Amino acid sequence: VQLQASGGGLVQAGGCLGLSCAASGGTFGSYNMGWFRQAPGQERELVAAISWGGNSKYYEDSVKGRFTIARDNARKTVTLQAYSLKPEDTAVYYCAASQGLPLHAASLYKYWGQGTQVTVSS
Repeated sequence: VQLQASGGGLVQAGGCLGLSCAASGGTFGSYNMGWFRQAPGQERELVAAISWGGNSKYYEDSVKGRFTIARDNARKTVTLQAYSLKPEDTAVYYCAASQGLPLHAASLYKYWGQGTQVTVSS
């Protein structure tokens, strides 16, 4: 499966932003999908994930209640809506696909899109 992320940009603290990831090839509906981020000098971290059918979701503690992950298997897309953004949310965001469980096991994500930059100004 090939993944293409889009939607990053510059936003003020407290604002919102939507990221989208479009898939091609493979059978999108068989993959669990995740959004990762990597800030300068920091390790890449999984911030949200959704199961292949959309029934299970995972959120990293710092984004719970502020970020929402969703998917549309018919359109082969996964989205991340980010609200109440903070400067510490600044990072390059990546979408990725996994065929294993649990959702939060970052090492299982084998297919990656290119990153999209999100910058939150204070």
